Amino acid sequence: MSGAWQWLTDPAHWSGPNGIPTRVVEHLVISGEAMLIALLVALPLSVWLGHVGRGGTALAAVGNVGRALPTYALVVIFAMTDQIGVDALAVVLALAVFALPPMLVNTYVAMRGVDPDVKDAARGMGMTGAQLLRRVELPLAAPLTFAGVRTATVQVVATATFAGLVGAGTLGAYIYEGFSVQDYDEMYAGVVLVALLCVVLERVLALVQRAVSGRTTGRTTGREGGGAAGGAAGGPEQVEEVRDTAALGTVTVGP
Repeated sequence: MSGAWQWLTDPAHWSGPNGIPTRVVEHLVISGEAMLIALLVALPLSVWLGHVGRGGTALAAVGNVGRALPTYALVVIFAMTDQIGVDALAVVLALAVFALPPMLVNTYVAMRGVDPDVKDAARGMGMTGAQLLRRVELPLAAPLTFAGVRTATVQVVATATFAGLVGAGTLGAYIYEGFSVQDYDEMYAGVVLVALLCVVLERVLALVQRAVSGRTTGRTTGREGGGAAGGAAGGPEQVEEVRDTAALGTVTVGP
């Protein structure tokens, strides 16, 4: 590992098209593209299914199948198609599929986990289905939903090294190039860089999740000044208090 440290501290490896900063940017771009595709697919679908309370079994089955699919095999399959070819797009699509299961399952579970008494109280105040979704279910489901996004993001960043196989750069290029020419200092340096990037990203996302959870808690513990009747018909600035005195006390639902 001393050789890997020397490789990492060599100024020549921190500049140019093959330098570490360039590879980190490539790594984050490919990971971000994959996460964006997965978010656009997973969140609307799982939020809607969780809201209507249907499709849980099918969603769990899809999640289990998605976990069982080897990402490397997906990269090869996508790369073999004429429409995609051996390119970064093959890796992006494979990583997007890899990111779907934790987000699908976590979001659905989060939506179904919202207390039915809270939803009944909101309906009793005259909220429509869309208002219930936007003002009650989504805020309360946000922490667990973000936990799924956090898990998927770290997994995708750790697996984006496959891009090195198709010549798409990323930190994986150091691993595969080092292995192919038996330059193990470069290979171990690539491994260390990927691990550090995952750790840093996980810590940042943990802080964001804590902020999301704190904000949600603040919105659900009650505030002064929101009337129930005014909240049901008021604008987005109106703070509403949903009171279920029999079981829950006071629950505040923000805009």
